[in-house]
Amino acid sequence: QVQLVESGGGLVQAGGSLRLSCAASGRGFSSYTMAWFRQAPEKEREFVGGITWNSAIIYYVDSVKGRFTISRDNAKNTVYLQMNSLKPEDTAVYYCAADTRYYSVRREDSEYEYWGQGTQVTVSS
Repeated sequence: QVQLVESGGGLVQAGGSLRLSCAASGRGFSSYTMAWFRQAPEKEREFVGGITWNSAIIYYVDSVKGRFTISRDNAKNTVYLQMNSLKPEDTAVYYCAADTRYYSVRREDSEYEYWGQGTQVTVSS
């Protein structure tokens, strides 16, 4: 069983930055593909980006490329999402997710077995 706990959300002005963290329990974290998703009000959950266990493959959705950075520290069982140049349209609940089965980064939320509870990010204009 894997438990994921996100932190670092909050309220920020447009153009500001936030760093989200996702801490994982259990012993297998270093072998998991990890991803960040987000869900804005009245919208479907959206893939933001993902990273393989060895950080060799990192993907982002086009809307965050150049602004968001995913990284991980396997020694700390933690994955991060650094968000810069935030825009009001980035406002959403952000979730981290773990895929324990596949090496590649998948963009469909159905491919991820474990999810955190989410952390709210609100960007004011």
